[in-house]
Amino acid sequence: MQGMERPKDLISLSEARLLIGVSRLKMGQLVKDGHLEAYADLLDRRVKLVSRAEVLSLKIREKAA
Repeated sequence: MQGMERPKDLISLSEARLLIGVSRLKMGQLVKDGHLEAYADLLDRRVKLVSRAEVLSLKIREKAA
């Protein structure tokens, strides 16, 4: 996502996982499949971050399905 602004509401994958109640494997799959866009933490490139709003939106879509 070069040239575009990063979302302001970034949370770690661990926090996102707890928020929607999925396993580490499932969270990784959601990112890999493009359901969530992951960003590298600017202070620690090993840490991946996702938009809290995007995670909550995914949670709502899953409940509706």
